Amino acid sequence: MSGGFDDLLAANAEYVADFHYGGFDGIAHAGIGLVTCMDSRIPPLEMLGLKPGDAKVLRSAGGRVTEITLTGLVLGVQLLGVRRIMIIPHTRCAMAAMSEDELRAKVELAAGKPAGYLPISVIPDQLEALRRDVAAVREHPLIGDEILVGGFMYDVDNGKLTQID
Repeated sequence: MSGGFDDLLAANAEYVADFHYGGFDGIAHAGIGLVTCMDSRIPPLEMLGLKPGDAKVLRSAGGRVTEITLTGLVLGVQLLGVRRIMIIPHTRCAMAAMSEDELRAKVELAAGKPAGYLPISVIPDQLEALRRDVAAVREHPLIGDEILVGGFMYDVDNGKLTQID
């Protein structure tokens, strides 16, 4: 296992040489909380013109608001300066492209073992799921009516963000 991360540690050494984020206080200085997908085609800060220290970024498969991301949003609102929340799924998402059985079969084939116990929440209708997630955040008693919450779709082919809700 030794050496499996050498390339990344070397890149980190270069990053450290020019590191200038030390001393940040952990507050979202632009007041943004963001939930998006774990997809590597999504650059959450760059697509919004933000920089480190501006936002709290939470990722989940499919960009869904889960129990964990909702907890992160509450902490962001109550303790870390979040005043606006954006929920951003994306086009061509695997979580919206297959049935649960199809996706689970792909996982099982790749892993070479059963994955029937694995919770895989596919998204049959991304826009409906987005509207439900936005409503869940808006209605959460620890988020508050003064927090602006919006739902957006990110296009992975051209980088465009479109407001849905």
